[in-house]
Amino acid sequence: MAPDKHSPIGIIDSGMGGISIWTEIIRAMPHEDVVYWADSANCPYGGRTKREIVSLVEVGVETLMRKGVKIIVIACNTATTAAIGTLREQWPEMPFVGLEPAVKPAAQSTRSGVIGVLGTAYTVNSEMFRHTAEKYASHIQVIATAGNGLVEQVENGRENAPETEILLRRYIEPMLAAGADRLVLACTHYPLLVEPIRRIIGDREMEIVNPAPAIARHTLELLRERGLLTDRTKQGEHDFLSSGTEHDIRQLRTRAEQYRNKLNETENREQK
Repeated sequence: MAPDKHSPIGIIDSGMGGISIWTEIIRAMPHEDVVYWADSANCPYGGRTKREIVSLVEVGVETLMRKGVKIIVIACNTATTAAIGTLREQWPEMPFVGLEPAVKPAAQSTRSGVIGVLGTAYTVNSEMFRHTAEKYASHIQVIATAGNGLVEQVENGRENAPETEILLRRYIEPMLAAGADRLVLACTHYPLLVEPIRRIIGDREMEIVNPAPAIARHTLELLRERGLLTDRTKQGEHDFLSSGTEHDIRQLRTRAEQYRNKLNETENREQK
């Protein structure tokens, strides 16, 4: 049966990173059902080849399509970079939302003329990233750094561990020293590291650019254009799947709720 407006939204990530996208999607569309598939057994993707990534993501797409999803969000910069073209060719009837490093808004808003981009090695070394930087940021300095080891820290629940902050300082301090006033998070795992990143930035002039809210808005707009927004008024249901174990699924669900609650608490605090 073809998907309709009551079918769920599908989200794919290599692991925990898509939680940052999931949170914004359910905040923007609280009545939508969402199915989240994490490739926990094969995370991280950053050091894999294009062929490996495409093959792994295809498994996730097939899993979500069996769940009857109406749209699929590739909530992973690395997976988008490697696979989005292949996915759109293979499943032309399925709308896909991919991620692109948020270089454009950072380049448009920088006052210093220097921006930092923190992503996986695959993303920051890709042709897609080079094209994006040339298109939107040729007039400014872009410091692109591979955040090696950060995805593993997030997957292991070690966002606030001392070694995580050491890694982050190694990547971010040179950007700050060069005068960067924008930090683009070009991996969906990295918004889960916002607390230690803010500690490193301190009172220095650097704004964190998280693309997740824009991805949620784009997903909403695509569904509206296609007449696929649900008109139900009850809260949506959220299903978590994984290529890993039942423990991985429990962890994914727990971490998703923790991240959403923490984000809500932070916003409430800032509004007071």
